[in-house]
Amino acid sequence: PHKSYRLTSDAKKAKVTGIVQEKLLNDYLHRVFAAPDHTAPAAASRKPLNFQNLPEHLDHLLQVDSEDEDGQGKDEGRLGPSTVVLDHTGGFEGLLLVDDDLLGVIGHSNFGTIRSTTCVYKGKWVYEVLISSQGLMQIGWCTISCRFNQEEGVGDTHNSYAYDGNRVRKWNVTTTSYGKAWAAGDIVSCLIDLDEGTLSFCLNGVSLGTAFEDLSRGLGMAYFPAISLSFKESVAFNFGSRPLRHPVAGYRPLQDPPRADLARAQRLLGCFQAVLKVDLDPVEGRLVEKESSEWQLQGQPTVLLTLAHIFHRFAPLLRMVYLVEAVLMGFLLGIVEAGPPARAQSTVRQVLDLLWLFLEDFEVQDCLKQLMLSLLRLYRFSPIVPDLGLQIHYLRLTIAILKHEKSRKFLLSNVLFDVLRSVVFFYIKSPLRVEEAGLRELIPTTWWPLRSSREGKESKEEEEETAEERRRRRAYERGCQRLKKRIEVVEELQVQILKLLLDNRDDNGGEASRYIFLTKFRKFLQENASGRGNMPMLCPPEYMVCFLHRLISALRHFWDEYKVSHPRASFSEEAYVPPQIFYNGKVDYFDLQRLGGLLSHLRKTLKDELASKANILIDPLELQAATMDDLDEDEEPSPTVAQRPIQALAIGGALPLPRPGWLSSPTLGRANRFLSTAAMSLMTPRRPLSTLEKVKVRTLSAEQRTREDIEGSHWNEGLLVGRPPEEPEQPLTENSLLEVLDGAVMMYSLSVHQQLGKMVGVSDDVNEYAVALRDTEDKIHRCPKWRKDILAELTKSQKVFSEKLDHLSRRLAWVHATLYSKEKMLDIYWLLRVCLQTIEHGDRTGALFAFMPEFYLSVAINSYSALKNYFGPVHSMEELPGYEETLTRLAAILAKHFADTRIIGTDTRDSLMQALASYVCYPHSLRAVERIPEEQRVAMVRNLLAPYEQRPWAQTNWILVRLWRGCGFGYRYTRLPHLLKTKPEDANLPSLQKPCPSTLLQRHMADLLRQGPDVAPSFLNSVLNQLNWAFSEFIGMIQEIQQAAERLERNFVDSRQLKVCATCFDLSVSLLRVLEMTITLVPGTFLDWTQPTSEMLLRRLAQLLNQVLNRVTAERNLFDRVVTLRLPGLESVDHYPILVAVTGILVQLLVHGPASGTERATSVLLADPCFQLRSICYLLGLSDPPAPGAALPAPDRKRFSLQSYTDYISTEELAQVQQMLAHLTAASAQAAAASLVSAATPTSEEDLCPICYAHPISAVFQPCGHKSCKACINQHLMNNKDCFFCKATIVSVEDWEKAASSSTTSSAT
Repeated sequence: PHKSYRLTSDAKKAKVTGIVQEKLLNDYLHRVFAAPDHTAPAAASRKPLNFQNLPEHLDHLLQVDSEDEDGQGKDEGRLGPSTVVLDHTGGFEGLLLVDDDLLGVIGHSNFGTIRSTTCVYKGKWVYEVLISSQGLMQIGWCTISCRFNQEEGVGDTHNSYAYDGNRVRKWNVTTTSYGKAWAAGDIVSCLIDLDEGTLSFCLNGVSLGTAFEDLSRGLGMAYFPAISLSFKESVAFNFGSRPLRHPVAGYRPLQDPPRADLARAQRLLGCFQAVLKVDLDPVEGRLVEKESSEWQLQGQPTVLLTLAHIFHRFAPLLRMVYLVEAVLMGFLLGIVEAGPPARAQSTVRQVLDLLWLFLEDFEVQDCLKQLMLSLLRLYRFSPIVPDLGLQIHYLRLTIAILKHEKSRKFLLSNVLFDVLRSVVFFYIKSPLRVEEAGLRELIPTTWWPLRSSREGKESKEEEEETAEERRRRRAYERGCQRLKKRIEVVEELQVQILKLLLDNRDDNGGEASRYIFLTKFRKFLQENASGRGNMPMLCPPEYMVCFLHRLISALRHFWDEYKVSHPRASFSEEAYVPPQIFYNGKVDYFDLQRLGGLLSHLRKTLKDELASKANILIDPLELQAATMDDLDEDEEPSPTVAQRPIQALAIGGALPLPRPGWLSSPTLGRANRFLSTAAMSLMTPRRPLSTLEKVKVRTLSAEQRTREDIEGSHWNEGLLVGRPPEEPEQPLTENSLLEVLDGAVMMYSLSVHQQLGKMVGVSDDVNEYAVALRDTEDKIHRCPKWRKDILAELTKSQKVFSEKLDHLSRRLAWVHATLYSKEKMLDIYWLLRVCLQTIEHGDRTGALFAFMPEFYLSVAINSYSALKNYFGPVHSMEELPGYEETLTRLAAILAKHFADTRIIGTDTRDSLMQALASYVCYPHSLRAVERIPEEQRVAMVRNLLAPYEQRPWAQTNWILVRLWRGCGFGYRYTRLPHLLKTKPEDANLPSLQKPCPSTLLQRHMADLLRQGPDVAPSFLNSVLNQLNWAFSEFIGMIQEIQQAAERLERNFVDSRQLKVCATCFDLSVSLLRVLEMTITLVPGTFLDWTQPTSEMLLRRLAQLLNQVLNRVTAERNLFDRVVTLRLPGLESVDHYPILVAVTGILVQLLVHGPASGTERATSVLLADPCFQLRSICYLLGLSDPPAPGAALPAPDRKRFSLQSYTDYISTEELAQVQQMLAHLTAASAQAAAASLVSAATPTSEEDLCPICYAHPISAVFQPCGHKSCKACINQHLMNNKDCFFCKATIVSVEDWEKAASSSTTSSAT
């Protein structure tokens, strides 16, 4: 029942109620309720009007002509229900998801088809389709007899006709070119003229011409609107339930508009506008005309009663979708477009006040919901015009509506964040058609870099830039600046919307907007965090990026505003998330992984630390529930609303279900919400706490919290309950802002980083096309004049490439303005600093650090990577404020936490390790590692030198190698030298970073290896073990590859096998380089035989080096054959990398070492049974050792020789190899002579070591008395204390010569 406002107007009551005198009232009501044709009768002849007879006058005014009523004959030519929707009960093929309004559809199978419930057989009809994804679809008409399947859709059968803007074709069994390409946001109008038998289409109101003629007509021939669409494509139909965006004269929509109601609504709106334009002057007794924007509601009873009568009739009409869009939306947009924003906002606010005053709450709510959904749809799908005018008007109207407190709270609670809708308002879509967006006028001159700006070529480029290029570049930059200014206007309006939603001062009469926003925002994050992998549920990454930037702007505004009024708070520059938020249960992190594992596990294992450090007791009931959760972990998710559509899909068919998506929902009309099963209650104490009392905490779901739970009160710290002693007492800012900040960091990890990486593809495309254009222009210059055919083809290619580059460079300007501008870079940099501060504060809490969600570390790593790789070359990280200090802080975090035992997630540990490996590759970040405190540097190197067993060692090995690159033998290359020799012109070869060794970290490594008796042996033994494994694996794999390549039948080697093979080779090379570094820095570990393990390490090293040399240098061997195959994926496998690494080790041992060490190394190398002097000769391209003093012959191109690589190996290094060869030649000649002498007294087989049969017996084990050579027993005792033969525990090992006299004994331990 409506509120009743009818009052009598006799004179007495008039005096009491303040209603103006009769003549003025009569003039006023006649002015407001004038007839629609505005031909008002003369004042004398018209009937006096007062509030008693006004209803009768209104009834007469709102009478509509018979043609506007739904009269006879209107259904002629049409069959089916008057409300036209998609036929989800029987008119479909394949799997489809249908909106709850039965107008939006998304394909969920290969090529699903669906038709409408209504068909036409006579007359001229039209319906519209909003394209919300631009993939493969065929839209048109079909008859009931058409049969479709997963391969054949609308247009593939007789009597079905379709337009396909993806492939720009029309279909009716056969296909021909037709129309223009469509893009997301376009409107396709489908027109059928059954009087003439023709069918045509329009795109955005522009006719594409007649598509088909001579349609079959007559008995049984009626045509249904229909569509076929492939997987994940989506559209929304408008059969006439909303005003057509592009009506066509002479054609009727399939669903009749509510003409009568539309006429009434327009008349009532006219009356309302008349109220706004007329003022009463009771003193003068006259009407005063004024601007409607100046109208103020002043509480005059006459005006209020007049409005009451208008809204009494208007209320039921304002709940109809068609009328909200056709009447109310147009009226409000007119207000916004007419005047300055402040005046427009004031008028809109008064209109909303009147709606809430005169309508029932449910009526206003329905009206507001339809209004907001229409605004969202218009904003999302309107074309981009040069000044972004449409978007600006829609945003201004949204702001005006949201400025109204009651409306804002209703919309925030019930519309905006349900189905993630409001995120649409923060997105600026990029124009798919550059011409239509006016980018050609904004950026008339295009420009692109002539070469890629990698590998430090920027400086050269500047020198080579011609005057013409400079002019074009500057003109392009000016155009980009103009575009950026226009986009900034929209961004500022979007930030204003967020500031309204984050308002926390509007708490009169209920919760403030900010706390409603927080509940919705958390739910939004939960849907996106738990929905990863279920694509339709997610907010698209491109929307998330824009939302994040606007949120950071609004958040920093409120943060710094709070600081102004609270001097003890901090500025947003020093923002971070206090560690107690991660463990006190006040903020729900859903099922996101913590650094220390599952939350339930952490609460059990760290409950004592929580009690002692943070005064927090975990509720025993929660611990018990968590234990039960652990048991049921596999079955935990119950079938929530989010999962139902998938289960229903198994039955097959079109589903009239709320779709599990919103991007797929073009109408944005989904009503259901995805609810979480995680709902827990909080046990909050209701009295002040003494310092010794513990707070008993349970997890709190977002919906259950109040303002006090978040902000706290004088005795309750709210979100910050459980403050550890390391944290300062004064709060940083309002607690609610801390939660928004936490959400912003989570948003970055969910999809923002991936989107920033994806959009870099546009500049990569520009580079590729620029290279192609340059190559084509070079070919045109080189092409002989008489080859006109080739010239014509090249000129055509040149035109295509330059047109594409014009388009892409303008698109790149848009991408740079919306994603990679300086301001956006500063936002990401701020997030990086927030994460660094948060991690540093969390680290100070000791064991409680394990509660921090993993995404904080990943955002710190990824945001640095984005700043370094995605924003250049336009903006450089070096320009950022405090850049050096930030780099150093991140370096300290990586150095400390890559081996942190509190972090148990292998993915997180791996990403920390990879980040550190990347960090030491680049000079500026390596210097940051060198700037961290010495104690932390030494701890990092100690962790890197931990034995390689029982841990992922490959990454730490890469880090050590990178600290050495640039110092090793022939180890200064940035591209693999053998590849540059074979394909010098190929610019796409894998490129390595320029070497930047760190002598400081090398010094730390040397000090640590010298320190304890066990550090060097355990580290080096593990390196030698892994080298043995990696090289053996590599040899095994190349044998398999060789066998596969030799088979006669055609076969393909698995690319994964090739990749693993190349990885094993690279690992072998890098392990050899680490050994080279160790020998260079601490030669004593191998050559100082006073150390108990040196001799054994040297023997193991010699054995492995000989094995590698023999395998790689044998003539026409396996290695040679695989290298000459040049298989894709095995580019890095070649003689150079591995032989140079081995040479480096041999040179250190035999040339650079002290004389005694060189002698030992030589004897051990020659004593190894696998040693072949020919392998050393192979390094210099020789088959035999040269005569003493003879010059080296010129290198043979067919043979490998270090002499061929003069760009990478210095003459000094080459001389050292010659010196080593001469030394080994002489030593092996002496050894051969000595063996001839000893051959005169041959060693009997009984005197040879029974393990290796290469050396005489030299050691006896006690107590069992078995014997072997020293090399075998020393190697065995590294890993095992049992005898080879009898498994008795070895207590000591004695020299065999002295065994008889029982002299010196050495302990086995």
